[in-house]
Amino acid sequence: MHVDFAMSSLNERILDVPGQPAAAGLWRTLREAVRGSSIDYTSAPLGRAIIMLAVPMVLEMAMESIFAVADVFWVAHLGADAVATVGLTESMMTIVYTLAMGLSIGATAIVARRVGERDHEGAARAAVQAILLGLIVSAGMGAIGIRYGGVLLQMMGATDSVVATGSGFTRVLIGGNATVVLLFLINAVFRGAGDAAIAMRVLWIGNAINIGLGPCLIFGLGPFPALGVKGAAVATTIGRGTAVACQLAVLLSRRGRIGLRVRDIRIDPQVMAAMVRLSGTGTFQILLTTASYVALVRILASFGSALLAGYTIAIRVIIFGILPSYGVSNAAATMVGQNLGAGQPDRAEQAVWTAARYNMVLLGLVGTIFVAAAQPIVALFTADALAQPFAVASLRIVSLGFVFYGCGMVLTQSFNGAGDTWTPTIINVFIFWIWEIPLAWMLAYRTPLGASGVPTALAVAYSTLAVVSAIVFRRGGWKTKKV
Repeated sequence: MHVDFAMSSLNERILDVPGQPAAAGLWRTLREAVRGSSIDYTSAPLGRAIIMLAVPMVLEMAMESIFAVADVFWVAHLGADAVATVGLTESMMTIVYTLAMGLSIGATAIVARRVGERDHEGAARAAVQAILLGLIVSAGMGAIGIRYGGVLLQMMGATDSVVATGSGFTRVLIGGNATVVLLFLINAVFRGAGDAAIAMRVLWIGNAINIGLGPCLIFGLGPFPALGVKGAAVATTIGRGTAVACQLAVLLSRRGRIGLRVRDIRIDPQVMAAMVRLSGTGTFQILLTTASYVALVRILASFGSALLAGYTIAIRVIIFGILPSYGVSNAAATMVGQNLGAGQPDRAEQAVWTAARYNMVLLGLVGTIFVAAAQPIVALFTADALAQPFAVASLRIVSLGFVFYGCGMVLTQSFNGAGDTWTPTIINVFIFWIWEIPLAWMLAYRTPLGASGVPTALAVAYSTLAVVSAIVFRRGGWKTKKV
């Protein structure tokens, strides 16, 4: 699937705006992508379709990554215990993110397939079932978080001082997990329908609130109480909750490609069963990845709060860097779902390889920046004599695998967009549990690398994921999956 990226043919082959300079055509497409202009993703030129989907998705993911970075930026001013609280709680919140992303896989796959089939009522039914399923799942997790926040920190290896400092943060963040689940889920519905710009805008709103409220509630600025590290969780939950309210308002107003009516809000056993099947496998798939992250954090916890704080900062920066590239991956998933629904599997495959090339370039640039500027980037978050050097080393090591991971991310999401959730699940078992975790343990405890063995294992796993996924994807079994 060769794609000619020469500027002389960019308009005709990718953007399809002949008669204009390449730069002008690209700029026009970028503007339309941000505005949310409507195109048919089953017939528009591939490059243009991917850019129209990917740009708002990249900006959406950038907003999500700012959620991750904004809190730790301010919390870092409260000391190593506060940062360790964020790191340990976020490692537990990865379970919430796992469920949210797993449910999102089913929502995107079914909605995209129905839209490709021109069955918009079916897409709306799928959206309702996804939302109801998300509410059921998040209620149980919220109750556990509110009741056992401090206990959960202890189970993660937190010291007594960390538990005393951060139990309120943990209770608020896990207790309010419904805002995370619904934010992910409803944006997945918008993405599957091709309304990526709407998903982007609601995160802008949520982020603006989070960034504005965060320092006010942490330090007690103006009329706000000084809640310390707990204030970061309160600000984040309020920001996300406001974004969810905006999402629901858009769906019920029926202003986008998919809209809900009040009478649609009921359980549809057949659609719910399909959603549970896809989302269940998708959740297990991502659980394998996120639980492996928890295992890595557990290994690092034995090296002390300072190194754990350094790793937490590095991972937050890494998340900031790689989350936008999930936008390109999600664009590929939407293209796969809609084009399979339209009976065009070859076009779906071509879209995936095109998106993979885009993503490798994007993450390659990010990785280069992180390797070159790791020291000044980390210095924005901490000056701790132990935490800072380890954060710098971790950031550089993991960034070395970014180019490969850019390809692997697209291929994994493309399997999911086709409804083939088992293939990436099996790949994750081998990559993250049979390969990454034992490697991290061995490098950390049995080699001179020590704690640096953990980020080293992470970089190696990223690279292996890309190679294995590419081999399996070329076999083409995903083209025949029914949703």
